[in-house]
Amino acid sequence: MRLHPAVNRTRREVREGLRAALDAGHVSSGGLVLAAVSGGADSLALAAALSRVAGRLGLRAGAVVVDHRLQSGSEAVASAVADRCRELGLDPVSVHAVRVGRSGGPEAAARTARLSALRAAAAEHGADAVLLGHTLDDQAETVLLGLGRGSGARSLSGMAPATTWRGTVLLRPLLHVRRSETKAACEALGLQVWDDPMNADDEFTRVRVRRDALPALERALGPGVVEALARSADLLRDDADALDGWARTAATKLSPDRLAELPPAVRRRVLRSAAVAAGAPPGQLSSRHVDALDGLVVRWHGQGPVSLPGGLVGERRYDRLSFR
Repeated sequence: MRLHPAVNRTRREVREGLRAALDAGHVSSGGLVLAAVSGGADSLALAAALSRVAGRLGLRAGAVVVDHRLQSGSEAVASAVADRCRELGLDPVSVHAVRVGRSGGPEAAARTARLSALRAAAAEHGADAVLLGHTLDDQAETVLLGLGRGSGARSLSGMAPATTWRGTVLLRPLLHVRRSETKAACEALGLQVWDDPMNADDEFTRVRVRRDALPALERALGPGVVEALARSADLLRDDADALDGWARTAATKLSPDRLAELPPAVRRRVLRSAAVAAGAPPGQLSSRHVDALDGLVVRWHGQGPVSLPGGLVGERRYDRLSFR
């Protein structure tokens, strides 16, 4: 029986993503990989594809379901999603309930709690990596959010196919798949999808971008905006990787005179990395802080110390830049 094109597409992308992870050494032959499954179309399509392609690549496949406990009945939903994963043949399958804090706002707090649960599940089962169901649409939304915040190239480069969060490898094999394709794949496979009501709550910035901003851009600029934003992210990621590599090489040049010789894009990366290494929380260190540090290098006229997040201070004394 001929498979639906969307089913073929998701399987192909997951297969290629796992092959790339094997080649890069993120995943070892015979190792276990876990799909993070919420019950939505994206993660269910991911889980279904993983269950079919992992064995052919010599990998074992399981799943982890995170219960954020933000809605009444969330425990029953998580249990039903876990059962669906078992029906797909994934093993092991575990449910991790988390407590969502408030730091950084509701979206950031939920993300941190979710990632911590995925990290715990990977450690519990000895998994090499966790697969996430982020799609091309998610990538476009991420880029647009970065543009709205006035972020730099690293933020505008969106989500990478493979990243590491506190030692846990995260793979995103569906970054070139549209959300409409994951829905079509689930429909073709007869998978019952759970629609999280929070995905329609315009209290959240990402929901407003998804519902209002992207459609408005497509009306104004024509179709293909989502693909164009994701393509820009890929190009900017290459640029950001190159600049970050240059900055790492130049990181020993903390004397203001030597720093001043570097291009601004590289110099600011060196300053940001130095501040983070000294103890500034990365999520709170803004471009305004880095610009003030840069002023100590290229606009030096005897000004006082620069206050940084985390109680840190950056200061220049004659030919030396230091943090305390």
